Amino acid sequence: MDLGIQGKVAMVLASSKGLGRAIALELAKEGAKLIICGRNQESLSATAGEIQELGVEVLAVKTDLNTAEDRERLCKKAIDQFGCVDILVTNTGGPPPGVFEDFLNEDWKDYFNALFVSVTDIVAKVIPGMKDNQWGRILMVSSVSIKQPVPNLITSNAVRSSLLGLSKSLSNELAQYSITVNNLMPGYTLTTRLSNLIQQNPAVQEVTKEIPLGRFGKPEEFAAAAAFLVSDRASYISGVSLAVDGGWIRGI
Repeated sequence: MDLGIQGKVAMVLASSKGLGRAIALELAKEGAKLIICGRNQESLSATAGEIQELGVEVLAVKTDLNTAEDRERLCKKAIDQFGCVDILVTNTGGPPPGVFEDFLNEDWKDYFNALFVSVTDIVAKVIPGMKDNQWGRILMVSSVSIKQPVPNLITSNAVRSSLLGLSKSLSNELAQYSITVNNLMPGYTLTTRLSNLIQQNPAVQEVTKEIPLGRFGKPEEFAAAAAFLVSDRASYISGVSLAVDGGWIRGI
């Protein structure tokens, strides 16, 4: 299937490794030009090299998404090089595990800045170009925890849920410009991080017993869903929150 995004400019946040990297590579395979970012220069350069091998243009910017200065610099470099951003995938790292009493009020402010304010800031910077072009795709990567809270992850459960309201509200506001906004919720996916956790604690593997499909997801499976939702083929899908979780969420 031709997804119709060859030559489109895609910015994927936190894309030097993990799910962000998988999404960036999938979009590159579809011929999209890429803007990638991450805090680790070595991982960022390695991912940029893989994208270049696919024959598409890539801009790699070392970025700490928690800082306003870095977010401003990232978007300025992207617009200076490509003129606009057609596709934005907002992916962010997760806060540490714990229960409510493990965190101070200042911690909540930090996590809200990292998971929500960083997203709204970059969305605000790319929307004008999408409006001018009367075409755009915004995809927010959140977590299945916004639909079914995960034990010992109260900060993620609470703060990521704000993205659900944001994506739905934005989908209504931006529809008149042919800009779609959707939310993609990863379940337990076999990234390098999860693989390391399993090596440290083999009991983590037991989580698969809670997943109807009986296994962890693959990053490329998640990336395939992301690529479709930001494609021209998904032009009538907006305001949707899609779980890629092997059936883990029990609700209907």
